[in-house]
Amino acid sequence: MEIVFVFINIIVLLAIIGVLITMQRKHISFSKRVFTGLGLGIVLGSVLQWIYGSGSDVLATTTDWYSIVGRGYISFLMMIVIPLVMVSIIQSIINLDKSAELGKMSAWIIGILITTTMIAALVGIGAASIFDLNAEQIEAGQAEQDRGASLETTLSDVVENQTTPQKILNFIPSNIFLDMTGQRSTSVIAVVIFSVIAGIAVLGLRKKNPEQAQMFTNIVNALYGVVMRIVTLILRLTPFGILALMANTVAATDFAGILELGKFVLASYLALITMFVIHLVLVGVFGLNPVTFLKKVIPVLGFAFTSRSSAGTIPLNISAQKNTLGVDQGIANISASFGATMGQNGCAGIYPAMLAVMIAPTVGIDPLDPLFILQLVVIIGISSFGIAGVGGGATFAALIVLSSLNMPVALAGLLISIEAFIDMGRTALNVNGAMVSGTLTSRILGKLNMKTFNDKTAIDESQSL
Repeated sequence: MEIVFVFINIIVLLAIIGVLITMQRKHISFSKRVFTGLGLGIVLGSVLQWIYGSGSDVLATTTDWYSIVGRGYISFLMMIVIPLVMVSIIQSIINLDKSAELGKMSAWIIGILITTTMIAALVGIGAASIFDLNAEQIEAGQAEQDRGASLETTLSDVVENQTTPQKILNFIPSNIFLDMTGQRSTSVIAVVIFSVIAGIAVLGLRKKNPEQAQMFTNIVNALYGVVMRIVTLILRLTPFGILALMANTVAATDFAGILELGKFVLASYLALITMFVIHLVLVGVFGLNPVTFLKKVIPVLGFAFTSRSSAGTIPLNISAQKNTLGVDQGIANISASFGATMGQNGCAGIYPAMLAVMIAPTVGIDPLDPLFILQLVVIIGISSFGIAGVGGGATFAALIVLSSLNMPVALAGLLISIEAFIDMGRTALNVNGAMVSGTLTSRILGKLNMKTFNDKTAIDESQSL
């Protein structure tokens, strides 16, 4: 009988996918299809949990089958991330008039990413203080205790055994082919560094041997065209991927855990929303319409929210910045890549700050002490480099920050039941931060195409996949 119910659930998913395909054939906009998939996924997941109950065998088997569509889509995106980052950055650099432009672009992008992360840390501190969050308020079950013990082990094995210079050395690629497989948490930033060096080398070669440089440029341009075509083909699957991901997320969500830790959940989302508003204020300060910006990035944020992967969102991020916001191609490529590995406002900013404030009283520290706040914000800014843009990156960021402050890290384990739910909002904020950095950098350097930014139809025309 269980097989019959699973079969019916699969048929329902396929029927909804059929609806989305029909919408695509009728040329309904990409944004509307994405949010239709998101909404139907929430409804489907809610119905599945209501019928079968959390933890049932039917639900577990159903979500396993749904993962073929949801996680499969993320796998396709992750497949193209490294080739896209490498080829797009090399292509962007070799098309620059001067190598000095690269330094300006990178400096502004990194500066905005790190500055907003430090602001996010202050927002996290404020939220934890307003809600009077304290680590002692959270009760630990067996699963939470096991998770905490696991994090303590991870801390000793990975974080504490590395000095700050050693952590910096991890960014430098010693085997680019290993990093192209994505085996390290710093693989993406290592590929970025290699690509930047390769691009600069071509600029130097152009002066000494123009023919060889031109030949390489032609090859890279051709590869870029092929890679972007692959990206376009994969992005056509976005509504289906979001549908399955959201259905699985809602169906498997521990709502009892969310209610139990409701105070922390509420504080977290208040902090995330506050930081989103700060992003929009920054966009407005630089003479851009925040509402226009928000409308154009919402489809990307929707995917980031459901996938919980900043790295997996890179292709969508680049496409939206370049085609709908009018960001310079090179700046879009670099900001999306950098934003997935450093300066993550949600995972590396708000989350570690909130945990530190919650733990501080238990170890005799006043969380509102100005010196403690200054130390915490600086550590968060520095440690935000090289945080993996995939699920679990926030936990790793928290381990680094808490260990740097000589604080216990087990609290992160106590939040296991709501980790996924909060991580969705954190990832969306991370990606929005990357897009803000690209947009503002392009604006500052006079490379923002205002016609594209203000063109409302650019949302549909560039994403009519």
